[in-house]
Amino acid sequence: MTHKLYDTINTRKHNAKKAFAVLIDPDKLNDALLMQTIQIAIKANVDYFFVGGSLVVTDTLDAMVTTIKHHCNIPVILFPGSPDQITPKADALLYLSLISGRNPELLIGQHVISAPFVKQSGLEIIPVGYMLIDGGSPTTVSYISNTNPIPSNKKDIALCTAMAGEMLGLKLIYMDAGSGAQRPIPADMIELVSKHIQIPLVVGGGITTAAKAIENCKAGADIIVIGNAVEKDPTLIEEIATAIHSLNK
Repeated sequence: MTHKLYDTINTRKHNAKKAFAVLIDPDKLNDALLMQTIQIAIKANVDYFFVGGSLVVTDTLDAMVTTIKHHCNIPVILFPGSPDQITPKADALLYLSLISGRNPELLIGQHVISAPFVKQSGLEIIPVGYMLIDGGSPTTVSYISNTNPIPSNKKDIALCTAMAGEMLGLKLIYMDAGSGAQRPIPADMIELVSKHIQIPLVVGGGITTAAKAIENCKAGADIIVIGNAVEKDPTLIEEIATAIHSLNK
């Protein structure tokens, strides 16, 4: 099994190079908006597309990934909310274990069900410790997962959870305030977690400005993920990408 994409992500981290990922929810973008997003992403030199959602009710995942791959060379990484959100046409799969919750189905249960298909898919598999952080409002993922997010003022819990995930052998930590979060993850929580883990740190949820993206990068985030804000205003892609990439010069 190849680890090419993960090796690139890890190398970027250790070279202090920040990256930007645009999250695409198959339920929320029609063909016209998808094409617009792809064109803007190409111009902005977006590093990754994450594709998936907490509640994908359409059957457009396969076609959407095919469209993205046809029109650009930006790597497509699946961000699945359930075992059926998998297509071999992507480049890699974030194999998410919801380590902030205590729902056994999302810690290991759904992985057992999906393992044969995931193994046969040919996708690069990236084991991820997924951590929900309270963003000020209930989110689809907290409802669907039947778990409580880590309170945003409990950075010690976030730290211990991330360290446990790393020591269990997970390759990424993904801290997420959820789609449509009223507030982003506090910078001091990101900083504390980043200082005590060696694996790459992904941060998303509630980031709606270039200034906030830069703040999170400086706090220690290696990859910034924007989804809901881009759905409302695709032009934010270029602004935020420029800001994040400016830190690499």
